[in-house]
Amino acid sequence: MKPSHTGLKHLVHSTRYSLKGLQAAFRHEAAFRQEVVLSVLLLPLAWWIADDPISWLILIGSCLVVLITELLNSAVESVVDRIGTEKHELSGRAKDIGSAAVMLALLLAGLCWGLMAWQKFFG
Repeated sequence: MKPSHTGLKHLVHSTRYSLKGLQAAFRHEAAFRQEVVLSVLLLPLAWWIADDPISWLILIGSCLVVLITELLNSAVESVVDRIGTEKHELSGRAKDIGSAAVMLALLLAGLCWGLMAWQKFFG
């Protein structure tokens, strides 16, 4: 049965579950930890590279897209691993698709940061 929390109580519980998820990802997922560290290091550079609020949002947003995608990929991997450890074509496909999503998010972030940096220093 689904909990009947509504309003502020729902918000409090949802926030708690979300923070628990972030903590679990940080504790158990090396890739997520690496991406968090990289994002924290890039944050001050975004203030320097960005010439306007939209540029800043693109730089920070691309980092957040990587983190969001990694969280979703980790969730898929956890569910697949929970179902069973035996090799199955669909399990492998699900994990590969999640990994591809992370790769595309990283590519997007790299393009955003690379183009913004190029524009700042050579444009």
